[in-house]
Amino acid sequence: MLTQERADELMGLPKQCADRSPIEFPLAGEALLLELRSEDGRESFLLDVNRKGRIKLKKCTYQERYAVVEILLRLDLNGPPHENPDGSEIPTPHLHVYREGFADKWAQSVPPKFSNTDDLVGTLGDFLRYCGVQEIPEIQSGVT
Repeated sequence: MLTQERADELMGLPKQCADRSPIEFPLAGEALLLELRSEDGRESFLLDVNRKGRIKLKKCTYQERYAVVEILLRLDLNGPPHENPDGSEIPTPHLHVYREGFADKWAQSVPPKFSNTDDLVGTLGDFLRYCGVQEIPEIQSGVT
């Protein structure tokens, strides 16, 4: 488990996509895995885009992971509300941010930096920026 200080440090690092070719946004029922690296090359991250929801076509999850299993950030769109450990309920969309001792168990309202969460492709760009990605490749979309 990460300390909060280490998690904050990792979330604040400037990053780049390991593959700078255009990103193919996944269709409904699909998923995408992107590799990210810190600009100094010392740290690597994984970014998941999961559209495996079959009933709600606009259901989507974006998450940034460190050391394969440590979820630093997760943005849930068009899914169920989330109940925090204190019993408070956060409606969707919501953002999970790593918290020491709780990992990704706490959610909060989506920050205003996410301009339009109904636009899944645009939200991927917003999420990449929120994760600290400096040069975002073109995001190509089929039918979303």
